[in-house]
Amino acid sequence: MSYISENLKFLRKGRGLTQEQMAQEMGIKRSLLGAYEEGRAEPRIGTLVRFSEIFAVDIERLIGTDLGAEKIPTSSPPGQDSGLRVLAITVDSEDRENIELVPQKAAAGYLNGYADPEFISELPRFRLPSLPANATYRAFEISGDSMLPLKSGTIVIGRYVENLAHVSDGKTYLAITRQEGVVFKRLYRYPDDPTRLCMISDNRNYQPFDVQVGDILELWEARAYIAFEFPDPDADTDLSLRKLAGLVLDLQQEVIRLKDR
Repeated sequence: MSYISENLKFLRKGRGLTQEQMAQEMGIKRSLLGAYEEGRAEPRIGTLVRFSEIFAVDIERLIGTDLGAEKIPTSSPPGQDSGLRVLAITVDSEDRENIELVPQKAAAGYLNGYADPEFISELPRFRLPSLPANATYRAFEISGDSMLPLKSGTIVIGRYVENLAHVSDGKTYLAITRQEGVVFKRLYRYPDDPTRLCMISDNRNYQPFDVQVGDILELWEARAYIAFEFPDPDADTDLSLRKLAGLVLDLQQEVIRLKDR
């Protein structure tokens, strides 16, 4: 029986380190360390040697002995743990994180399985070497035409957002919500109301709507996309004209409101 996951967590807390601090010392991502500690991934031999050196524990004992049962006193300084949920992830044979794909047919199940390592492990997965390696990514197949010119069936790759305070107005995000499911929109914050976000479609035929922050299960900043149809230049031109017409209409309405004052 392997005790590696329990021992890594035990030894880290014994040194009073958060997962982020321990990951930095190891030179790995926090999400990968979380996967080791929760038994969702097994460290390779080189990584085990590094853990052994840092904690001054033989590899044999690190793997085969329940160090917590030895009553070695440990304590974590209060308030150090960030409380942020560690994502369920998968890694390849070289301990590199995969990009899991959530196809349209799995979107409904993702609402229940997004934190379930077994569900995540059954999703299709791939890697893109050009993406920065210091983040966790997931891909979602979008549906509908609310974000034209990205058509239904386009795969959008998002970078995990750990804190909603990091949302940038006007950027596109994939929001996993309890009420709306998987939503791909441009997000805007309300300066006077941090409890909700405004979601806006690029297709002006769709009306903006609000989502309560507490309704958001996960948030992914859109970083890339994979499309299986090349954009139609004429369609892009028509879309640009519609956007311009919409902006003009908005300005006209604003002028009317100012005159009424």
